[in-house]
Amino acid sequence: MDIREENRKRWNQQVENQNEWTIPISAEAIEKARRGELQLLLTPTKPVPHDWYPPLKDAKILCLASGGGQQGPALAAAGADVTVFDNSPLQLQQDEFVARRENLRIKTIEGDMRDLSIFQNESFDLIFHPCSNTFVPDVRPVWKEAFRTLKREGTLLAGISNPVTYLFDPALEKQGIHQLRFAAPYSDLTSLSAEEREKYYPDEPLSFGHTLEDQIGGQIDAGFHIIGFFEDDWHGRYAIDKYLKTFIATRALKSSFGTI
Repeated sequence: MDIREENRKRWNQQVENQNEWTIPISAEAIEKARRGELQLLLTPTKPVPHDWYPPLKDAKILCLASGGGQQGPALAAAGADVTVFDNSPLQLQQDEFVARRENLRIKTIEGDMRDLSIFQNESFDLIFHPCSNTFVPDVRPVWKEAFRTLKREGTLLAGISNPVTYLFDPALEKQGIHQLRFAAPYSDLTSLSAEEREKYYPDEPLSFGHTLEDQIGGQIDAGFHIIGFFEDDWHGRYAIDKYLKTFIATRALKSSFGTI
């Protein structure tokens, strides 16, 4: 199976279904962003702290696997030079829609988050990468490419899905029962049968529960210095929220002494 092609189709369908991560940002939120009042999400509910951002005026920013007309337009409204890179053309169309509506300049590029060869070394001041690497089977190339394309002292802001949330039996989970069934790392392709995948997650993008060693250790191994960290959840949307935080956000810097 071509996972990238399959998830392109599935994310296009999510746009048609009006998934919450595909709904364009409001005009009111754009006006706030123009005033410097950013309320952007790397994880479901907790906004990124303001002191995590570098100066945004004229900053070159890559919104990595971050289409949907939300983060990219807000950063552009704050004065940044924004490129949105995403696997789904319909997600990118959402960013283009907001750019036209709000008279913003945004560049959109369709591609695989693991392959940023279209960009030269040290192209960006900031990479904004929400919880989207769960849709690729191998996450370490994402960190390596992010490191390569960031400038010295550049910032990577990343959202991460807690791998524990992938390990429960989906049939029992729908009943509010959390019974461990799968080992980490999790894969929709190998942990579930095709029949189970269609039964429990119809039309949803193929997902992969990466280990923390690959998610956080992978950033460190790529050369990043992690200097910020917080946890988040869905605020009770799922039963598991009563027991643990299901998402993580990291702020990482590319040292001025880093190597490519």
